[in-house]
Amino acid sequence: MNSLATIYGSVVRARNALYNHGIARVRRLEGPVASIGNISAGGSGKTPFVMLLGELLKARGLKFDVLSRGYGRDTRGVLLVDPAGLPQQFGDEPLLISRKLQVPVIVGEDRYEAGTFAESKFGPQLHLLDDGFQHRGLARDFDIVLVTPQDATDRMLPAGRLREPLLSLRRADAIVLSGGATGEAFPIQGKLVWRVRRGIIPKSVPPRPIVFCGIARPQNFVLQLRTANIDPAAEAFYRDHHAYSEKDIRELLALKQRSDAGGFVTTEKDAVNLGPYLSALEPLAVVPVKMELTDAANALDTMLRKIDERQGRIS
Repeated sequence: MNSLATIYGSVVRARNALYNHGIARVRRLEGPVASIGNISAGGSGKTPFVMLLGELLKARGLKFDVLSRGYGRDTRGVLLVDPAGLPQQFGDEPLLISRKLQVPVIVGEDRYEAGTFAESKFGPQLHLLDDGFQHRGLARDFDIVLVTPQDATDRMLPAGRLREPLLSLRRADAIVLSGGATGEAFPIQGKLVWRVRRGIIPKSVPPRPIVFCGIARPQNFVLQLRTANIDPAAEAFYRDHHAYSEKDIRELLALKQRSDAGGFVTTEKDAVNLGPYLSALEPLAVVPVKMELTDAANALDTMLRKIDERQGRIS
């Protein structure tokens, strides 16, 4: 496993070198691009941060769209997300972002093509590039990277969860310390350092619920529930982006009966992936994630100012 991680790391460094030296092609959209990404595989809070940043932009009256790969979808090519659609069409996280922010969300394997499609329909407005730190073929005007405490001591894939070495943070503009991460553990000299607090908003949770989810770090969700004085009767975890089936529902209902539980509790992303099965698990509490950015107004001002310096003023 360590040898595979060494090979993976070598490939990543070679690829980055091609971009760093201007050998690999980088394409630029007409509108400015702000990327939100990470250096590890899942669980850093990218999607909640995209929604947080989107809400801050909406409060300023700024128009923007979101460009995403659409991980886990069955379709191909560039598509405008329909909020009433299915995760199989667009991916669970783009669908959730579309429903929560109510702005254009465009999915596409090639984010440049997704961006040109967006500009043809909505004009060259600000683009938020979801999970874009490794998508270096698209030029960006501001790079935001979220890190967690686990990233500081983790290893490269597949031995660990790191998609890139910590030194890759040098190309970021702002490093977001998430999950209690501290700046001392990361190479952040000369970078903007933002801090976020991430929690949940549990409402109308049934007594002794079954907690189930298909997310990158399910134990964090359980810990947040316990911190909110919610003691689960049992737990059921699935792979990240899990698409629920009738079999899953039958098994969850059987687990509820065996555990004498009062109902279920899950995440917003899982609610998207449950689709038509949502009502079969009533009573069910869908718990939103709440993310707060320290000194948000100043952080947003700084981001917009730097974007203006690099590419004309946002209209």
